[in-house]
Amino acid sequence: MTGPLPDQAHDAHRRVVRDSLGVAVATGLYGASFGAVSVASGLDVVQTCALSLLMFTGASQFALVGVLGSGGSAVTGALTAALLGTRNTLYGLRLAPLLAWRGPRRLAAAHLVIDESTAMSITRPTRALARTGFLTTGVGVFVLWNLFTLLGAVGGSVMGDPRTYGLDAAVGGAFLALLWPRLQDAHGRRLGLAAAAVALLVVPLVPSGLPVLVAGSVALLAGVLHGRRAPA
Repeated sequence: MTGPLPDQAHDAHRRVVRDSLGVAVATGLYGASFGAVSVASGLDVVQTCALSLLMFTGASQFALVGVLGSGGSAVTGALTAALLGTRNTLYGLRLAPLLAWRGPRRLAAAHLVIDESTAMSITRPTRALARTGFLTTGVGVFVLWNLFTLLGAVGGSVMGDPRTYGLDAAVGGAFLALLWPRLQDAHGRRLGLAAAAVALLVVPLVPSGLPVLVAGSVALLAGVLHGRRAPA
């Protein structure tokens, strides 16, 4: 009765690794777009690679270079990036008890907490599979994202302004890709429309980059109001 269990565990492990590597490759390749857009926004190759190496959260990276590229200040860009990065803190709160790492392992794992590594770990039935999904995805994305960031940045420097080829559309594409899964229910669609309307209203009134922060406050307000209604 217990004979097949090791084989089943091995098969489950292989499936997690296969799926995680697929996600890592698809995400890592997208780093080339970031490298090209970052150079187009005014950063050099070293600065672009440093962002991917040290910040390592795609949405925040695109937000930062998007604000800089549209004429916004570095402070506004940093605030926008930090706002988008706050979701990683929530991911960490969920992952900490699930992965149960301590000390240096936990510190190193914190740098790999991104959308993809979280998604590939929190749905696993065992801690071992959760760790496998997290590490395979996180390390895979980290290596490929940084490699293709370098290639995209160098390529962008060689071929001139990437905006000539339409690569600056990657910034909007990145935000749309993050937003799309949240629009599958009526509440998400209403919240998205409200945030978009507020952002459009303040565009003529505030510096570049701030409309994103203002739109984010709509989500925070909705969360507070929802939390107050929930007990009732």
